[in-house]
Amino acid sequence: MAAALELSHVTKRFDGHVAVSDLSLTVPAGSVYGLLGPNGAGKTTTIRMLLNLIEPDEGQIRVLGESNSTLGVIDRVGYLPEERGLYKKMQVRRVLGFLAELKGVSRKGLDKRIDEWLDRFGLITPERNWGDAKVDELSRGMQQKVQFIGTLLHDPELVLLDEPFSGLDPINAQALKDAVLDLRERGRTVIFSTHLMDNAERLCDSVCIIANGKKVLDGEVTAVREAHSGRSVALGFLVHPPPAVEEVLRDRTLVSRADDSNRSSEVELATNADPQLLLRRLIEAGAQLERFELVRSSLHQIFLETVGANGVDTGVVGDE
Repeated sequence: MAAALELSHVTKRFDGHVAVSDLSLTVPAGSVYGLLGPNGAGKTTTIRMLLNLIEPDEGQIRVLGESNSTLGVIDRVGYLPEERGLYKKMQVRRVLGFLAELKGVSRKGLDKRIDEWLDRFGLITPERNWGDAKVDELSRGMQQKVQFIGTLLHDPELVLLDEPFSGLDPINAQALKDAVLDLRERGRTVIFSTHLMDNAERLCDSVCIIANGKKVLDGEVTAVREAHSGRSVALGFLVHPPPAVEEVLRDRTLVSRADDSNRSSEVELATNADPQLLLRRLIEAGAQLERFELVRSSLHQIFLETVGANGVDTGVVGDE
């Protein structure tokens, strides 16, 4: 499969600080690719280099088969930045038209294309066509959908989404996920950074985890999870477990790490630990179990294993 993006030994420094160090990766065309990492990992710096907004100090970047400095190649890319920005006093339709024309889209048929996207994202209702409203009349979620539409109006071959799900409610997040999957069905390539591991696991064909500017691992999601399989146990409790169960989960001869969430938990077994012993100890401690299952590690668990807990806040990874 051809590559939509290739980074070869890319390094970027700022005042002596190495933001990205010797980073190499390949993103297959027609795939959804996740760029994951804790705060300050170098994800946003990497995206800015891809877009030729800043130049690497070392290494090469090829976008859609060409150097990213080639005239016109970035016009074939759609970019949704983490920091949202729309002209708040402008009419939504005019903002979208302006963004499309910046990418070389002809005015002919543009209003129809805008209406199709507005309708798809629920911004045209029997009560109102929000395309005729000013941006500052829209809710935050609506504004995010408008900016996402602006990213796609020129039908880019490669789409870069920096924290696209931030602040979206479940319904709007699902609409965006459906759009990402539709882009893949049409042969487009989507790269997104996210701190939501479950979204990455469900949407991505491949992922790259970076920390301190360096690649920790990359590969297809199925292969990455398979390589880390066999030592994770999913637990489900009928009622909230008593303190004695929590003591068992803190026993480092049995459990090297536990990711707790109310009445469920995903634990990583300690080296040479027997899962049957863990089960027996939990029952003896008073656990009322409805699930005890050896599972493949989740991306979240793999992140904790490979990077550590630094940068993880309430179960999610940082977004820079």
